[in-house]
Amino acid sequence: MLLITLILFLISCLVLVISGGYLVKLIVKIASYLKLSEFVVAFIIMAFSTSVPELFVGINSAISGNPALSLGNVIGSNIADLTLVIGVAALLGRGIKLKNPRIKKDSLFMFLIALVPIALMIFDTTLSRIDGVILTSIFIIYMWHLIKERKELNEQFVESNRKGIALNILFFILCLGALFLSAHFVVKYAVQLAVELLLPAILIGLFFVAIGTSLPELVFETRAVLARKGDLAVGDAMGSVVCNSTLVLGITAMISPITNSFLIFLTSAIFMVAVTFLFMMFVRSKKGLSVTESAILIMLYITFILFEFYFKR
Repeated sequence: MLLITLILFLISCLVLVISGGYLVKLIVKIASYLKLSEFVVAFIIMAFSTSVPELFVGINSAISGNPALSLGNVIGSNIADLTLVIGVAALLGRGIKLKNPRIKKDSLFMFLIALVPIALMIFDTTLSRIDGVILTSIFIIYMWHLIKERKELNEQFVESNRKGIALNILFFILCLGALFLSAHFVVKYAVQLAVELLLPAILIGLFFVAIGTSLPELVFETRAVLARKGDLAVGDAMGSVVCNSTLVLGITAMISPITNSFLIFLTSAIFMVAVTFLFMMFVRSKKGLSVTESAILIMLYITFILFEFYFKR
């Protein structure tokens, strides 16, 4: 049984890595067809796609009458995306060199947007339905601004290009499905392995499940960095934070207002603000994201996990 679980786990990992590699190539092709930068396409398409699990968690938690789950999920996901995920990707790629100079300005927008739900929550300790409308509107306005600002020559596509982009979008959807499905099985079999090897429950929760739910972003960003497409990796990380902080929380709050223990929220929120600010400063530096800075981000995530375990045990 242990051997079968191990084989299934390795097969799932293989599918995960292969689908992640193809996604990077397809994103580059789609970007060229749409006359948009790779950063923008990763920011919008890939980041939105990898935020779908958080969105469904938010909607389901709101419908079930426990929308605070979404708030914790978003804060935790944002911290993981900007520390562990991008940190591991940059470390494996020996740093990230950014080609698009506008990313620095977008990192400031990301930081400010991430502050909005925290400010709204501090104002009256609740994210109301009106707050939800505000957050969703911010998402729509920023996406429109991003596309409008980055759109290059508005040329008409020739018929062959239309067929080409349709095929690439179809392959993109298939690869994305394979990525999510394989990530699900990696988590499933990793947990089974941990149980069969008699590892403690806390290790299963903090390591296997936590890493597993971030696998789509982790694989995509690592493959992007190794392919020398640093803009794709940073675009996915920043886009995930913006999607989570606006669209996910906005839709959840519109279904059911979000309230939570203010002290628990505040400690996590302060950590998220600090991490987001530090990530922004690293991205805005001339050298991009170095190996040393990547290690610092990973250490911050480990510190966060240890703090959360100690604070909430």
